[in-house]
Amino acid sequence: MVLTLSTIPTVPKPFLKWAGGKNQLIEQINNFFPNELFNGSIKRYIEPFIGGGAVFFYVAHKYDIQELFISDINAELVIAYKTIQYHVDDLIEILDKITTKYLSFDESEKSKYYYQTRTHFNSRKKSLNLDNYHFEWLERTAQIIFLNKTCFNGLFRVNSKGDFNVPAGIYKKPSIYDPKNLKSVAKILQNTKICHGDFTEYESFIDDQTFVYFDPPYRPISNTSKFTSYSQPSFNDSEQLRLRDYFKKLDNKGALIMLSNSDPKNENINDNFFEDAYGGYKIERVRATRNINSNALKRNSINELLIMNY
Repeated sequence: MVLTLSTIPTVPKPFLKWAGGKNQLIEQINNFFPNELFNGSIKRYIEPFIGGGAVFFYVAHKYDIQELFISDINAELVIAYKTIQYHVDDLIEILDKITTKYLSFDESEKSKYYYQTRTHFNSRKKSLNLDNYHFEWLERTAQIIFLNKTCFNGLFRVNSKGDFNVPAGIYKKPSIYDPKNLKSVAKILQNTKICHGDFTEYESFIDDQTFVYFDPPYRPISNTSKFTSYSQPSFNDSEQLRLRDYFKKLDNKGALIMLSNSDPKNENINDNFFEDAYGGYKIERVRATRNINSNALKRNSINELLIMNY
């Protein structure tokens, strides 16, 4: 792979829009990173719920870490990261053709092209080899980037069958991809181990020189905000508590751990789910503006939690 663009962003940015993404919170989160990250004694960084990767890209670019590990249960995400890792230039070429074609259409043609692409994307899932790199991953990664940047509200959501089901958005000239950023992302990924699997996948690599950041699907803060279907199965309270047990297990191994989640007290001041689950650990609150709600008037600034064992 050849990375030829002379100018790349100072810090790589997520190449996908992702619900709960941490771009806006990076500086706040950085204030709570362990001192060991600043003084260079962390040798390994692991992020099991990679999602859009904002924290990963920030840490990998800013701090001198010998080993980087990312993973996700969402196979489509893993395919996208590995495709950029292996063949970013080919991906950029395909995205350029898709973007040129899409922007040449009028509004009705844009919508038609979107749904044709979504149908093809979903129809190919069963026949696609999700375990070993194949040239078909290039087309699929280009499609997921296109769908993500042109769908309604920039969501990634699947239905009970695992099909991407977000309707088309209405955009005149959406920014579908940034070739300079993709090359910057690819540069970081050259030294990164990428894995498809459960959040416990890298347990054998974790020791007292490891910093682990967990950013799981957030626990819903109300009955109307149950948007956790980034992959299957859904991440319910039982999964949240299984993650808590794993957090404690890694704590016993001496790892430094940070975990993000929603703050139930935004909706119910008496909801102590995380205080009860993570009793004895440090819990801090940071402010975030979330844009999932389709009603712009309901996109408020809310608290989110940072839970740490240091």
